Amino acid sequence: MENTGKKGGFRNVIILSIVSFLNDLSSEMIMPILPMFLQSLGASGQIVGLVGGIRDSISGILKVLCGYWSDKTGKRKIFVYAGYGISSVFKLLLGLSKTAGGAVVFSSMERVGKGLRTAARDAIIAESVDPTQRGKSFGIHRGMDSAGAVLGAGVAFIFLQFTGLGFSAIIIISAVIGLASLVPLRFVSEPETGRQNAKLKLSLSILPRPLKLFILVAAIFALGNFSYMFFVLRAQHLFEGKWATTAPILLYVLFNIFYSALSVPLGVVSDRIGRQKVLIFGFGLFAAVSFGFAFCNSLLFYIILFALYGVVFAAVDGAERALVSDLAGPDSRATALGTYSTITGLAALPAGIVAGFLWDKSPVYTFIFGGATAIAAIAVFVIFSRHFTGQKALKS
Repeated sequence: MENTGKKGGFRNVIILSIVSFLNDLSSEMIMPILPMFLQSLGASGQIVGLVGGIRDSISGILKVLCGYWSDKTGKRKIFVYAGYGISSVFKLLLGLSKTAGGAVVFSSMERVGKGLRTAARDAIIAESVDPTQRGKSFGIHRGMDSAGAVLGAGVAFIFLQFTGLGFSAIIIISAVIGLASLVPLRFVSEPETGRQNAKLKLSLSILPRPLKLFILVAAIFALGNFSYMFFVLRAQHLFEGKWATTAPILLYVLFNIFYSALSVPLGVVSDRIGRQKVLIFGFGLFAAVSFGFAFCNSLLFYIILFALYGVVFAAVDGAERALVSDLAGPDSRATALGTYSTITGLAALPAGIVAGFLWDKSPVYTFIFGGATAIAAIAVFVIFSRHFTGQKALKS
């Protein structure tokens, strides 16, 4: 049976949120400049898309393996420690890269750390609080994560605009901050879950039917939810000179401000009215944003669209993980979270490849593809809606 002692409680949620804040401060110093760093080393649109897809796929594959291993051993913290540490090492190597090939390899391998830590970390959050507070807890975590992203992207802008530091120096500084994120982890109390009877199968057959159907919906959405890097690159055509590099970073900061500010409120909303309504809203908004990026060409529209892009992530990210936790069996929650992350992560690879191919034809095609896929995800979600009725944080 699942432990109901809730060891650590909201203290665990807060500490893990602080860790994520520091790590995202580190990561988001890199994220807005990564597509431009790749281009400066000679990467094409297809390469940028490939990098985005590979990054998500590598972490996705490892999430299910490490989620299973975490359930099987009853251990959580060791995976979280290893994940954050490995990410920091590859960030350092990325900063030292001098060729596009090296940057592709190290930026992709940096996601190994994310694959190691994510399922176990999410399981700690889910197991540390009451089921009716999971949406709020994932929202708090995502909110702090995004707050670090706001600060990190802002720091990257300041470095580029006012200090003369180049891409490589900023990435190296970010790696040092990433290592600092390991310190608060020692204060996390590991939930006493014990060894579970989870079994690793390369199949959805072990999952409850409602969860399998939801993962299908999430995978369809992921096929069109291509890398943020294309949104950053799309904004460059509005500016000239140095501002073509720094202004898109400010728009990326705006995206993260809305992402951070709305993660907790939308997590609470998903607890109260149900995950499905919040997710359909998020999918629909992503479609509108994608079509906006395809056809709008003024700075005012781009400011609005980057803000709405942040609302999309605030609505979708926490609610998807919370719904997976609701639908999973109590003895295989980390495995279920890992399976969900793996399938959506694998979907990111063809998403990146298709988006990159279309980008080299015309950026407009890339965003039409994203919007159309989001609409398809909504249609499938509505068709299977009866399977999710009443699934509003009811699992214990």
